[in-house]
Amino acid sequence: MLEGFISLPWWGYIVVALSLTHVTIAAVTIFLHRHQAHRALDLHPVISHFFRFWLWLTTGMVTKEWAAIHRKHHAKVETPDDPHSPQQFGIRTVMWQGTELYRREARNLETLDRYGHGTPDDWIERHVYTGRSRQGIVLMFVINLALFGPIGITIWAVQMAWIPIFAAGIINGIGHYWGYRNFEVTDASTNIVPWGILIGGEELHNNHHTFGSSAKLSSKWWEFDIGWMYIRILEIFGLARVKKIPPGLACDTAKQNIDIDTVKAVITARFLVMSQFAREVMKHVHREEMKKADRADRESWALLKRARRLMVRETAQLDEASRRWLHDALAHNVTLGTVYTMKQKLQDIWQRSATTQEHLMQALQEWCREAEATGIEALRQFSQKMRTYTLTPALA
Repeated sequence: MLEGFISLPWWGYIVVALSLTHVTIAAVTIFLHRHQAHRALDLHPVISHFFRFWLWLTTGMVTKEWAAIHRKHHAKVETPDDPHSPQQFGIRTVMWQGTELYRREARNLETLDRYGHGTPDDWIERHVYTGRSRQGIVLMFVINLALFGPIGITIWAVQMAWIPIFAAGIINGIGHYWGYRNFEVTDASTNIVPWGILIGGEELHNNHHTFGSSAKLSSKWWEFDIGWMYIRILEIFGLARVKKIPPGLACDTAKQNIDIDTVKAVITARFLVMSQFAREVMKHVHREEMKKADRADRESWALLKRARRLMVRETAQLDEASRRWLHDALAHNVTLGTVYTMKQKLQDIWQRSATTQEHLMQALQEWCREAEATGIEALRQFSQKMRTYTLTPALA
């Protein structure tokens, strides 16, 4: 039986396979996604070219095609023009035929022309990485076979299946279908854990759709973005430069009035503001109302209990049955109805795209006065807190 140049125990081959696929995932999340598609960081030419070469060997993916398709996904998310939406194609199709959806969109020259700008276009890209994309995969096959013998074919097969399963299937499919949400954006993006090491941090998909141009995908203290860890290591050695991370909110207790600084903080970090509103106001008030509710009235109790989840969801993500259920719950409980109305009014403020900063400041001031006039303590406290908001730098 033929043997390769390297002989390992059975577990050694598993480690090799996982290590090789992990480098591929790192190349996808750091180079293709955060660097090329979103320009969230700069990479040293040596690192950038290594990733291009590695992706040519292990996936055959073309940088321009990947970046263009992903940018279109963000621009047309969950519409009929989204290249891989489970809401449009169905979860099974995206999970198991995600690669076919990618290939079909890659043949769309309009997509490449409109969304593929700024990607590598040097001689080696045109004549090797793009012009001979399949030869890289064949070369990887030969290398694995030479190094590990027949077991190298299995390692190669794992490498070839890794991206279609975890990227095209799990991230594009489950990442828009099932999981938890830190931020109520208008699309159905979700975070799925624990997949950090296997998907390089890409499992934090809701965070990414909220702050699309951020090099950092984690948001909560317990979320682990291993791709971000690698980026920070590259920064230490001068091989990467982070351009943007999510905005942060701070409270300046010396500031007690809504001013232009408050407006900038609230508008820029609006998803953080709404996340805090959901946690500090809506969930708090709902808990208090549940304590007052009559458990003997099972129908009203069930209506009120389910309202907690529906109140915090983005309206566009509610189906007709959920909308009716929420409407009935809010009509049944005046306090919850008031809190929900204040949520909508707060959202309306930053949707006034043609409004000046002075008008936005006046709108926030009016919102605070109205919130405090409701007599709901949680709203009053949130209003007082919002007056102190200031924006922390968005750069690392």
